[in-house]
Amino acid sequence: MEEVLPILFAAVVGMGHAFEADHLIAMSAIVNKRDSMLLAARDGLYWGLGHTTTIVVVGAVIMLSKTLVFNSGYFEAAIGVMLILVGILRLSSNKKQRYSPGRSKYSYAYMIGLAHGLAGSGALVLLVMSEIADVYLGILYLLIFGIGSIAGMLIAASLFSIPFTPRMKINQKIRELAVGLSSLLCIIYGGWMIYVNIG
Repeated sequence: MEEVLPILFAAVVGMGHAFEADHLIAMSAIVNKRDSMLLAARDGLYWGLGHTTTIVVVGAVIMLSKTLVFNSGYFEAAIGVMLILVGILRLSSNKKQRYSPGRSKYSYAYMIGLAHGLAGSGALVLLVMSEIADVYLGILYLLIFGIGSIAGMLIAASLFSIPFTPRMKINQKIRELAVGLSSLLCIIYGGWMIYVNIG
């Protein structure tokens, strides 16, 4: 029974995990050119699916093999590099460009989610293994945790998109300023992650 209790709260923990700073900064830079809350929510869904894919696959491999073969610090630094690239891409993109609902745009959010999942997998799996001895219950925990993170990012992406929807009627200059600020924040936070993890 003691091993089942953490599983009951896994979705709540996963939802909270979605609201970590690096996740929110990356998502704000992804959705700030969406004109629709629905399209932004889909970005959040794809990010969450990518994040969950990595967490479950890597977590299952670690648990079944009972080995931890990577240093999460380097992966965290890699996320910093990715955040910098995302910020630069946003700054250099056409000011009037808007995302279309094409599959390739959602695969971008999915790939960002995959990378974020990789960065946090090691620490998360070690935590789960310390609480849950049964490997399959541990994998179930990771899956439910992932579902919670999907829900959390759906909410976050939807909220981030509100200022950019047509109904808000934000002045184009203000919109461009918001996009620029979120992009710069992405670059600055990415640099800080690199400094902290390998500096």
